[in-house]
Amino acid sequence: MWRPPERIKHSLPEPGWPTHEEAASARWFQPVQLGPLSLRERTWVPAMVPWRATEEGFVTPEVLSWYERFAQGRPGAIVVEATGIRDIPSGPLLRIGHDRFLPGLEKLVKTVEKASGGETRLLIQVIDFLVVRRRPDPGKYIRKYLEISDHYREELGAIPDGEIRETLLAMTDEERAKVMTPRDFESLQQGFRERVTDMEQDHIRDLPKTLPGIFAQAAGRAEKAGFDGVELHYAHAYTMASFLSALNDRPDPYGGSRENRVRLPLEVYCEVRNTVSDSFAVGCRYLAEECIPGGNTVDEAQFFGVEFAKAGMDFLSLSRGGKFEDAKQPAVGWSAYPYTGPSGYECMPTVLSDEEGPFGRNVEASRRIRDAVRSAGLDTPIALQGGICSFSQAEGILERGEADIVGAARQSLADPDWFRKIRLGKGIEVRRCEYTNYCEGLDQKHKTVTCKLWDRVDLDEAGVQKTPDGYRRLTAPPWQMGSEV
Repeated sequence: MWRPPERIKHSLPEPGWPTHEEAASARWFQPVQLGPLSLRERTWVPAMVPWRATEEGFVTPEVLSWYERFAQGRPGAIVVEATGIRDIPSGPLLRIGHDRFLPGLEKLVKTVEKASGGETRLLIQVIDFLVVRRRPDPGKYIRKYLEISDHYREELGAIPDGEIRETLLAMTDEERAKVMTPRDFESLQQGFRERVTDMEQDHIRDLPKTLPGIFAQAAGRAEKAGFDGVELHYAHAYTMASFLSALNDRPDPYGGSRENRVRLPLEVYCEVRNTVSDSFAVGCRYLAEECIPGGNTVDEAQFFGVEFAKAGMDFLSLSRGGKFEDAKQPAVGWSAYPYTGPSGYECMPTVLSDEEGPFGRNVEASRRIRDAVRSAGLDTPIALQGGICSFSQAEGILERGEADIVGAARQSLADPDWFRKIRLGKGIEVRRCEYTNYCEGLDQKHKTVTCKLWDRVDLDEAGVQKTPDGYRRLTAPPWQMGSEV
């Protein structure tokens, strides 16, 4: 993963743990309304992909224990990992593109309800993504897959296609970069990646026709499975974020101006809203900033936020960065990972950072987006996450009106009980994330995600679920809290 050149080591923020009495009156532990859905408090566990589903996308016992463990901390809401809406192979990611996935998802809902005593609301994040292929072996790509177009004949002369391939293969990367088309060279260096701007492809051109219905069907299944709502995934490197992106220059009504770029996300939302019941919450997660050259800034995000709120979304959850455009080159045989470049760092910064540091990098952008939504006369709740690991941070954000809900992914992974500990006046017992991104390193390699602070603890304890190699436990040890206050 990319690191800022300054590499300044930052200390964790002062926690400011409250007493039980102080926590009872804290803003963080007060109710909030997401349209039809009431949250008992403003604590939030964002979507994280733990790589625990089957290769076919089904819920497993390991998936159930993962969410059960977060539910035991009784946050206001948990958002289930990015879950694919198409009925296509996508590796060990959850899927919701067919009714055959419903029994497992229903069991997941019941597991969270039981573990949280009915106190935690459960949302599911639904996602669409385009094709991304592994970085190829140069010889195989150039000899077998590269299309020899007139461009190459003009560059290398009127020689047989086989000779053109061998000439390209004999070149250095620097020489190939001057001869190959930018898209072909990228496919060689990074692996092929579909874009929403590939208008020569029928299925890409027709995405505005097909996606609203696919998202709506997925949301309908989510409601049938018992979830309290859906979070439409409009963030990072995936299809809907790519429509919103300033890099989207499609020549049809879905590209170019920001009014055009927001059109499909709004149409998807409207189709979803018309499919589910009035008691089902529908919101989205999108980027406060893309953090790439030529990408969306907070100005565009303010515009999108107002448009989403005007359309009736029940909440807006904000992230930042995490794009393919600046991803690190993968090794041959591996796929590009959109969190390895500077924009990925903005999404998941570490304690080795720049002057700004890793904690709350999205707060100022969140404030501006919330202000824009409020200035438009709308009270849509804004959920903020990113480098949150203390009560003082969260309470200050709410007090200053920078967000309405404050969540944490990595800190919740480090200690799934941390919300409950704070609420009970036992903040001193919180296991604090060290922000080294051990978990992100596992995610990048599509390995089962755990936390280094607990994954080697009490491995011999009876009943502990472990990774296939037996070296790591899959969930944090239970909290021996004694009697509640």
